[in-house]
Amino acid sequence: MTAPRWQRLLGTSVAGLAAAAVVVGLGAGLGAVVFRELVFGVTRLVTGTTDYAATPGAPLPWWPELGRWFLLAAPVLGGLLYGPLVYRYAREARGHGVPEVMLAVAENEGRIRPRVAVVKSLASALTIGTGGSVGREGPIVQIGSAIGSSLGQWMRMPASRLRLLVACGAGGGIAATFNAPLSGVLFALEIILLDFTVLSVVVVGTSSVVANLVARVLETPGTFLELPTFRVESFAQFGLFALVGLVGALVGVTFTRVLYGMEDLADSLWRGPEWLRPAVGGLLVGLLLVALPEMYGVGYPVLQAGVAGQYAVGFLLLLLVGKMLATSLTLAVGGSGGIFAPSLFLGAMTGTALGVAADALAPGVAGPAGAYGLIGMAAVLAGATRAPITAVVIVAEITAEWSLVLPLLLAVALATALSRLLSGETVYTLKLARRGIHLTPPGARGWQPFGPAEVLHLPEERVLVRLVVPDDGWEPPPAFARLDGGAHDARMLLTGPADGLDALAASLPADTGR
Repeated sequence: MTAPRWQRLLGTSVAGLAAAAVVVGLGAGLGAVVFRELVFGVTRLVTGTTDYAATPGAPLPWWPELGRWFLLAAPVLGGLLYGPLVYRYAREARGHGVPEVMLAVAENEGRIRPRVAVVKSLASALTIGTGGSVGREGPIVQIGSAIGSSLGQWMRMPASRLRLLVACGAGGGIAATFNAPLSGVLFALEIILLDFTVLSVVVVGTSSVVANLVARVLETPGTFLELPTFRVESFAQFGLFALVGLVGALVGVTFTRVLYGMEDLADSLWRGPEWLRPAVGGLLVGLLLVALPEMYGVGYPVLQAGVAGQYAVGFLLLLLVGKMLATSLTLAVGGSGGIFAPSLFLGAMTGTALGVAADALAPGVAGPAGAYGLIGMAAVLAGATRAPITAVVIVAEITAEWSLVLPLLLAVALATALSRLLSGETVYTLKLARRGIHLTPPGARGWQPFGPAEVLHLPEERVLVRLVVPDDGWEPPPAFARLDGGAHDARMLLTGPADGLDALAASLPADTGR
């Protein structure tokens, strides 16, 4: 059915794109708030508190005789609810979500089914609320992206703009979840779009600001994490910051391998129906929670306590290993949630442990251990995702510790470089690579064969065509313009719309050679 003229104009005009970015920002911001309340609501229903990680090991208020053993049943109950939901309505809602958004942008013109937003919200809220040790940011990225994609499809937007709206939803979700609008923009550009054009920055920036404002209005404003103030006290610390960066890369790469290794193990062992897998696997998650209840849910209170210096080195390392196993197990059995927050958790434990050890070896030189925890957060995130700009900015933004930008840059640069040496894929791209899908940045695709010519795809559904001049009397179709001004050279360079390539090919003489 043909769309009304006003709808088509809205989808192709600059004003329509700007309005859509604002609407997506509103939707992503509201979606982040609603999702957060869903997680709190399920957690309160199961444990009697909105964040069980703040009181790990506490018994149920209405059944204290059970002690912490109710944790054994919580993930099983959650799996019985979200397993059939995901299997029946949107199987792409399983897992951490960001790779699916990346795939939609790179290979499916930004098209995401609208139902994904609803199913992802419910499945992830049930996963996290019943003890799954995953993050909220992956789900809200997929939720916001689905909102952007749905709006763009309704407006009949071309693929290039549809991709932009998907990135708007992703960036808006991060901005609203972490109260970090700048990080939302960088996440969308560096991880989702793989593109830094002026149009992308403006449009995604607009959406992120709007989403962040919505979250601030509806929730208590302030920094995402409340931590003590840290600062660099001597140049000697930069050597330790560099060490944190290198160790953080090792932790990030190890986390990636453990995550997918456990998924492979679960795939090889499971023989039952897929919808039942989260419930059966939830029993293993429950056993881990009984042993280490600090792993319940996202775990931000534990992260804050660790960076604030409330744990000894041995317990920090136990939390590091426990989180890596808990997150990997939650996703391997079919849970739904993000790996961004777990990466920050792993980094905080890694950096703080190194800081405590350094202070014991060189008292008065190393400085506060918590500063190394913040550096570790960025280092592990960069080592896992290989998104260095996002890693630096998000840690500075969610902690308001802009004074640590220099050590953050040093550690993240080293972490990214070492991660690249150790692994060809990131924690996001490896999921796609295992399916034979390798994403390429828009500007790196290069010239591709096109009949007797070569074509280079450009932003905004434009192409550049290079071909040998067929003969003196040949002229390209009206939609294509010659960039050489009509000069009589051996090769001709044309620019025009991507959907005009068929007409161009039909106009070429049959004997045209490259």
